[in-house]
Amino acid sequence: MEQLDVEIKEATLVAPSEPTPTHILQLSALDSQPFLRFTIEYLLVYPPCCDHDRAAIAARLKDGLARALVPYYPLAGRVRPQASSSSSLEVVCQAQGAVFIEAVSNVRVYEFERAPHNPDHRRKFLALHVADVLRGPPLVVQLTWLADGAAAVGVGLSHCICDGVGSGEFLNSWSEFVNGRRGLNGPWPKPVWNRHLLDPMQPSTRSVPHPEFERVPDLSRFSTRLPRNRLTPTAICFNRGHLAELKKLALKDKWFDSGRLLGRLGESSYTSFEVLAAHVWRCWVRAMGLADRQIVRLLFSINARKRVEPSLPEGYYGNGFVLGCAQTTVKELREKGLGFAARLVRKAKERVDDDYVRSVVEVVTESRASPDSVGVLILSQWSRLGLEKVDIGLGRPVHVGPICSDIYCLFLPVFNEDDAVKVMLAVPKSVVAKYEHLLRNPK
Repeated sequence: MEQLDVEIKEATLVAPSEPTPTHILQLSALDSQPFLRFTIEYLLVYPPCCDHDRAAIAARLKDGLARALVPYYPLAGRVRPQASSSSSLEVVCQAQGAVFIEAVSNVRVYEFERAPHNPDHRRKFLALHVADVLRGPPLVVQLTWLADGAAAVGVGLSHCICDGVGSGEFLNSWSEFVNGRRGLNGPWPKPVWNRHLLDPMQPSTRSVPHPEFERVPDLSRFSTRLPRNRLTPTAICFNRGHLAELKKLALKDKWFDSGRLLGRLGESSYTSFEVLAAHVWRCWVRAMGLADRQIVRLLFSINARKRVEPSLPEGYYGNGFVLGCAQTTVKELREKGLGFAARLVRKAKERVDDDYVRSVVEVVTESRASPDSVGVLILSQWSRLGLEKVDIGLGRPVHVGPICSDIYCLFLPVFNEDDAVKVMLAVPKSVVAKYEHLLRNPK
């Protein structure tokens, strides 16, 4: 493959198309968490078409963005620490604008079918990387025309302002404005700010443990095993048949303790997420060669919008998730099989109720707690955000993924396969072959 080249043609600021409120909005305790102070970066690739009027399409995208920034006007503001507390954040809304970049590249659409060569290989598809969310715009969009007439759209969104669900809603709203399917007074659910709904309340009467924030001994020199310059991205697809096989395998699983059969886990079925998350977790741990007594954890996002009482309103686009935590030792995860791991994932989901969410809010407000990295695999389910539906007048994207592949595991949608999932994860180069073999050969 020839060297990836991206040439920037123009960069402009896009302000809301109509006057928007000028004020300061407070972000919630969940929004202000230190480990969320980064930019979510999406890459959507659209199929080739020789008849595109590139200037007209770029103009439509910018016009649609300006219209979308009216109801989503905080994305045209700037994030800063609150004067009363540097650990809490706020958004200064003065219609400062989002950044829109136009570029061209020598890459062709088929090159996105496989994993990138290194974690930063596709960095240039979002040339403005806002590494510090307190020093840059919350929203950056880059339209890059590819050599074969296809188009890549890179999007950077401040995780302090919106989570995955919220960002997916914004992108689909933008696409509808681009296509003229929405007016500013349309009947769709309007975006809701209301960050006060996740303010700390009366302390829960129930003691709620939070292993996701606890530190554990590093028995495997974990911090030295994942140097970014030695990571290799991987991407493997699981279709409906593969997922069905994993479910069968999990239900057949039996596990023992000190030679005594404890029996099957008593489950009649598992979800696709539960078995695939458990399978990836086990394969990653086994490939990494960690010490038997090392505590390992799988952390994954759980949408809390319907788990709090009362539920968060439709259109709430702030951080409305908490981390589920499945935890065990390397030895148990390896020896007790897929059903054991899937059960841990399910139990982690079941623990998340109103008390749990309110407890997380209390913990992050009082101690600024953040997850440990030792023995941790973090997983995010992008396949359920609606990204594959974002049609900006070029059809649906044939590729959905991150700008950069990292140590975070992503479940991605697969073009034209509603029930399929692409698993993307960067692992140390020395374990790629073993990890991929285990992933493709479940047992």
